[in-house]
Amino acid sequence: MDLDQLDLNPRIIAAVKKAKLKSIKEVLHFSGPDLQRLTSLSSLDVQHLLRTASSQVRGSSVFTALHLYQQKQRFPAQHQRLSLGCPVLDGLLRGGLPLDGLTELAGHSSTGKTQLALQLCLTVQFPRQHGGLGAGAVYICTEDVFPNLRLQQLIAQQRHLRTDVPGDVVDRIKFGNQIFIKHVADVDTLLECVSKKVPVLLSRGMARLVVIDSVAAPFRCEFDGPAAIPRARRLQALGAALRRLSGSFRSPVLCINQVTEAAEEQDAAPGPQGLWDKRVSPALGMTWSNQLLMRLMVSRRRAEEAVLTPPGHPTRTLEVVFAPHLPRSSCSYTIHAEGVRGTPGTESY
Repeated sequence: MDLDQLDLNPRIIAAVKKAKLKSIKEVLHFSGPDLQRLTSLSSLDVQHLLRTASSQVRGSSVFTALHLYQQKQRFPAQHQRLSLGCPVLDGLLRGGLPLDGLTELAGHSSTGKTQLALQLCLTVQFPRQHGGLGAGAVYICTEDVFPNLRLQQLIAQQRHLRTDVPGDVVDRIKFGNQIFIKHVADVDTLLECVSKKVPVLLSRGMARLVVIDSVAAPFRCEFDGPAAIPRARRLQALGAALRRLSGSFRSPVLCINQVTEAAEEQDAAPGPQGLWDKRVSPALGMTWSNQLLMRLMVSRRRAEEAVLTPPGHPTRTLEVVFAPHLPRSSCSYTIHAEGVRGTPGTESY
């Protein structure tokens, strides 16, 4: 920075230049007494020089968190998201999943949790300008066999779902070649997978998304009520390993979770009021909740209530339970042959 940019008496600037100091940065390299000796200025002049130079380099002295958040052009990496492949769902999440941190997707069976996870496994492979990360996904199954048939259906329908992407871009992506599937049956195997095997794929740039479907299954099989302390320690170890993965490689981690009645587990986290006046809570309790950056819950109308719903009305809801950057909000969605689509006009904040 040029010395002439400083709002100072020309006498002070001339003395600084005479001392062969050519920039503001050079001035700030010296202490007050040293500047006095070099420039022959008074102590008050030197203090005024240092304050003015520091203010010029620092700029505005006070930045609020809101001010920093709004300056997306200065911090593009912090504001980057992984798209869900639907403008309505992306609008609800303000762009999609954050790249740094664990996102939980909880809900009863048949609510579309796996459908959303598969859709993310395809979206992550799109270029950045189309909401992806230009890499594949790691899909860790702990319960059922990987739904390959449904994945192939979604791949075949990508042109219909992603109408915002040029067809030739969709055709060039080899979706099926960039999803790495691992089946695990117990907690030890799961911990080994996320600590040793998954980092290899992420470090080579082969994958940028990690999905665990579901995180509760191995813990529920191995630990019962009296084993609460060992289970909590393993959950903390898993959460720490996943956070390291996400933070080190700027890769979102999606953990699908089951739900349970709030009174079923001793340390169950207080759940939100369900869509049908039924208090439910994601499994694994407060120990697991403390590992998360964002919690999403999906719900579906009961069969008897769905009968009373007008034809074409959505029966599923995606809700933001907590997130540091989002309000409590929700929207409805439907599942089609081409994938999951949010329903416009159903957003609620």
